[in-house]
Amino acid sequence: MILPIVAYGDPVLKKKAVEIDKDYPKIEALIANMYETMYGASGVGLAAPQIGLAIRIFLVDASPFAEDEDLSEDEKAQLKDFKKTFINPVILEEEGDEWVFNEGCLSIPDVREDVFRQPKIKIQYQDEDFNTNVEEYDGLIARIIQHEYDHIEGVLFTDKLSSFKKRLLKGKLQNISKGKIRVDYRMRFPAMSKKR
Repeated sequence: MILPIVAYGDPVLKKKAVEIDKDYPKIEALIANMYETMYGASGVGLAAPQIGLAIRIFLVDASPFAEDEDLSEDEKAQLKDFKKTFINPVILEEEGDEWVFNEGCLSIPDVREDVFRQPKIKIQYQDEDFNTNVEEYDGLIARIIQHEYDHIEGVLFTDKLSSFKKRLLKGKLQNISKGKIRVDYRMRFPAMSKKR
């Protein structure tokens, strides 16, 4: 089932999400719905706060990036098969010289900005069977994970921009929260006037 994606301005996007355990109700259905929602919106990642749930779960499917002509064959192969669900993740380490990449977000449609992040991460998380894993990632996969991880920490990519950039985007972001934007996927807008 495709769920509406919560738009910029909704308080759930600024909340630090809580851990869940394997008794969380209908977890398999939730994960399946999240994948369907992400694909329906042509996303490469989706975090639970983006569907209105302040719980520590996000998913990533990096395969759309495998089409990028600028990448090496190794990178393309890595991205093509990268699809994972992260439950209760903790980034243990981030290292390396920051690099810039133009990021966007399903909760902030039509806004793309350059964001600096470190290239390497070490993350501990539970998979869909609640087995604990510790893995290391770098490059684009690390970046997608960092972006989604920020969501469960209550951080949006726009929070990482300079105050000058934020001022330039202010009107656009207010319009998004009011639903004054055209999107081709279902969204829930926090500041849309409630019509009686």
